[in-house]
Amino acid sequence: MNSKNIKLAIAALVISGFFVGQGCRKKPMDPVKPAEVQDTEQVTANDNNMAESVASDIDAIAGEAIESGSMANFRESAQMELLGASCATITRDDSLKKVTVDFGSGCVGQDGRTRSGKLIFDYSGSASGARYYRNPGFKVSVTSQNYVVDDHQVNIINKSITNTTPLSISSDMNPGTNLTWSTTATINLVKSNNAGTISWSCSRTKELVNTSDSNCYRGQSEHIIWSKAVIKLNGTATGTNARNENYTSVATNLVRDFSCTPYSQFPRRHPFTGGTLLYTPGSRPARLVDFGNGACDANATVTINNVVHNITLP
Repeated sequence: MNSKNIKLAIAALVISGFFVGQGCRKKPMDPVKPAEVQDTEQVTANDNNMAESVASDIDAIAGEAIESGSMANFRESAQMELLGASCATITRDDSLKKVTVDFGSGCVGQDGRTRSGKLIFDYSGSASGARYYRNPGFKVSVTSQNYVVDDHQVNIINKSITNTTPLSISSDMNPGTNLTWSTTATINLVKSNNAGTISWSCSRTKELVNTSDSNCYRGQSEHIIWSKAVIKLNGTATGTNARNENYTSVATNLVRDFSCTPYSQFPRRHPFTGGTLLYTPGSRPARLVDFGNGACDANATVTINNVVHNITLP
């Protein structure tokens, strides 16, 4: 083979080798997509539930302290008071139209919550003749002084409760319409152990759904028996959670039955037993907290992205 033919053969081998190499070369792999992280965060939803519970307790304290001064749910047992314990003291000043509840430096109520500081209820803005929580036209503004619940500092920026029951309600034990109240509030809750601050502003309606039960409501001349009461809450809330996210919350038919006590060690702790809270933190998916259909238990669920998580209410 002459030199010219040798050169042509070499060139052919190089060219064919190039195309063979191209045919065998692997295609570059697609970039690996990061696995989607399932959103299971429930802490801020639980924080919102805590704010709801603290606010509901303040309403309940107002009702009990202003109605009868008994406040059985939030004081120590009668046996403890006979032994010298005092939790809490209630002072009513009808000339100033104020009721002050003083938990002192700290005491444990029958609901198992430790409270300290003061709540002051000013009802001077009430309609003429409305002196009690049950009276149509009764209006109370609530302030706090160093009020702490289970080591969480509760600062009431403003809170107002108005009895919106029609003025035409009779004094009969069965008035044919339920007692109702409206509530607006802005509360800051500073969590213990520097775990952040929750700001919570709400507009709520409250209904005594068993007004027709004479074991609970006995007319305008008698105080409400709160240990037999069943209330329903509806309305919206907004604020920032402990992660500094803006949030919205919608309460739909939240039920609290004050004759229900699912905690054997806390004879006066009454969790929500019905209704839902739709809680949306920032741009993250909504959390639907479902408290059930009225069964007396401490069970609830949190649904995130169609995934249901079972929780136990503290």
